[in-house]
Amino acid sequence: MTTLTLQGTADRALIERIAALAGANGIDALGSNAWRCHGVSPEARQQVDALCAENRIDHAFLADDHVRDVKLIAMDMDSTLITIECIDEIADMQGLKAEVSEITEAAMRGEIAFPESLARRVALLKGLDAGALQRVYDERLQLSPGAQAMLDAARAAGIKTLLVSGGFTFFTDRLKERLKLDFTHANLLEVVDGKLTGKVIGTVVDAEEKRNRLLAVCAELGIAPSQAVAMGDGANDLRMMDAAGLSVAFRAKPAVRAQADVALNYVGLDGVLAFLK
Repeated sequence: MTTLTLQGTADRALIERIAALAGANGIDALGSNAWRCHGVSPEARQQVDALCAENRIDHAFLADDHVRDVKLIAMDMDSTLITIECIDEIADMQGLKAEVSEITEAAMRGEIAFPESLARRVALLKGLDAGALQRVYDERLQLSPGAQAMLDAARAAGIKTLLVSGGFTFFTDRLKERLKLDFTHANLLEVVDGKLTGKVIGTVVDAEEKRNRLLAVCAELGIAPSQAVAMGDGANDLRMMDAAGLSVAFRAKPAVRAQADVALNYVGLDGVLAFLK
């Protein structure tokens, strides 16, 4: 059997209309802005897609047994857990935000291999005072809507958290302490005499490395990858998302939304809670 999960600001009449279109035989309220419709027909997907898009309702068709006993939530950092792309904001300190952002966007769409895009962007930061990183953290970094609620609920349920990022340890380390995350993994910027050298140290956290870290953490916890949820927004997240039991695209690029089990385009990160037991 298939269920249809709906989330967003909507009245009961609209939810019932969508449920009827999908051929549902029942509706359960999951909260003030979330519903699960049972016994739906996937054949109605195209019409449901259009009606939900028109009304800014997030929706997902999933098999009844798709969601397992989740033990780990793995998430990307930039434009997922937080609202900014840190490297773009660092580049802004050099007056190079437009140039770096263009490379970032191309990488997120999958048009440039991530290691190449990272090397090109970091090279543009050469000579920047490392104090710019703290300024970005203090002045520009904000959590995405629903992030704190999601993390609080995960902690209360005993679900572990992994922040795995193609960004930088300067930010993941601080977020780990601030948000009490269980695991983090990111790139290390090289700093010499208080200046960025334009290089990263060690293994680049690309799509394959994100996947490998997810699998390694699952092994460390003694859980199956099917018990993990992976969330991201760009092409660099797809390998990690594919390895998890449930993949969630958060305000993501079209190619990522198309491959994810769930796409959250309108609600916050706490929208993932509707899919957890």
